[in-house]
Amino acid sequence: MSITRGSAQSSPVIDRVLALIQPIVSDLGLDLYDIEYTGGVLRVVVDTQPGGPEGVSLDNISLITRLVSREFDHSDPIPGRYTLEVSSPGLERTLREPRHFQREVGKVVSVKLDSPINGERRVQGDLIAASDEGITLRLADKAMTELTIPFDVIDRAKTVFNWGPAPKPGSKKSTEDGGNAS
Repeated sequence: MSITRGSAQSSPVIDRVLALIQPIVSDLGLDLYDIEYTGGVLRVVVDTQPGGPEGVSLDNISLITRLVSREFDHSDPIPGRYTLEVSSPGLERTLREPRHFQREVGKVVSVKLDSPINGERRVQGDLIAASDEGITLRLADKAMTELTIPFDVIDRAKTVFNWGPAPKPGSKKSTEDGGNAS
């Protein structure tokens, strides 16, 4: 679990929180994707198990929030005031840890680098491999260049969802679904 940008550091607070949250999330058949505690806000991000169906329902988010709040009321793992936020990673999900990248192989990712590689600080491409040391992207240039990036130079990364245009009225795609673009 990460506490701050991309770090896999641990703290007594995060260790206590993790010990309380992990069983709740696992019992619901979900994956604890990330935990972040900064500025008095505890962000808990849950996802489906790798390879599972897409998406976490609002009912699951609501249930986890209630269960975690009740557990925190009994155990008080965080001193002082804090805000609990429970969410799913979303369509354009933040990638912090090697396991996040490994889940997203085959998808388009955008990466901001701490230091330039080949003169570029921002790159985007298909994630074709991810290991514990770094990632490999296939860039969308004419040569379909493969770029290997070690984790220690990645500042931020996220998946990129292609928001395509809606089908035009009367087009083949529009008439296939009975004219209902859903």
